[in-house]
Amino acid sequence: MDRDDALRSRRAAQDHRVRRRRLIAAGALGLLVVLAGVLISRGDDAAAPTAVHQATPTSTPHTIAKPEVKTIPIASMPGAHLAPGEPVAVLMYHVIGVRPPSAPNPTLWVTPQEFTAQVKGLRKAGYNAVTLRQVWDAWHHGGKLPRKPVVLSFDDGYAGQVRYALPTLARRGWAGVLNLKLGNLKDMGGTRTVRRMTRAGWEIDSHTLTHPDLTTVPAQQLRRELVVSRARLRRYFHQAVSFFCYPSGRFDATVVAAVKDAGYKAATTVELGWAKPGGDPYTLPRVRIDAGMSPSAVLQRLRDTR
Repeated sequence: MDRDDALRSRRAAQDHRVRRRRLIAAGALGLLVVLAGVLISRGDDAAAPTAVHQATPTSTPHTIAKPEVKTIPIASMPGAHLAPGEPVAVLMYHVIGVRPPSAPNPTLWVTPQEFTAQVKGLRKAGYNAVTLRQVWDAWHHGGKLPRKPVVLSFDDGYAGQVRYALPTLARRGWAGVLNLKLGNLKDMGGTRTVRRMTRAGWEIDSHTLTHPDLTTVPAQQLRRELVVSRARLRRYFHQAVSFFCYPSGRFDATVVAAVKDAGYKAATTVELGWAKPGGDPYTLPRVRIDAGMSPSAVLQRLRDTR
């Protein structure tokens, strides 16, 4: 090998070593990039639950506690008996919550503390909560009622009825009756939330679509308010929806006839008194519960209106 060949050979070997070192360096750099990506990815994954948790409210207007116990069957309630002719008080509630200063109709607001005290007072006095369907079955189909039955009905559909009334009654194995205006369904948290009420034994009845004065609306709207609201409630909650509640208690002969034609068995009013099987089933009275009433005041109103 001459001198030139030897020089070319050394240069080729040197170039090969340089390329090899560059390849190794590039590979190491690539590995570092990959490892860094993995670490960053792991760091993002670890941080994600915290970020999601911080972004998720711990409480919303529709957050409610799950009922602690199932509704007590009437057969297991004290003094269960046949009651084909027994009058029953249907209590009328509206908003369960603390009234903002600017809110209208202050008498319709019962605070959660007042409501809890009233329920405790009713139970201490020996009352037992039932639904309107159970009352109807006792009046007409040989069903039973417990000793001192009472229906707790809630008009319109407000978040507080879910947030406060549902768990308060559930702790005692009681159920209520929700007279639901379909336009308020979203305010209550939607169908999923109301289904939690039905699973706790609550009865869902119709209070129209939009809560109009039914004595003033055209015949077509009257029928729609009655028929469509019932059909939707039946579809959403898989209940018979056999009972109706007049918005603001407004009705006349035309409205009553339309309620009958829509398939309802009975309807409740805002007239003061106990519901009785011998009266007109489409004008059942109720006992209104106003803001600020103590447990003793509730019991006194029950005695005065029987």
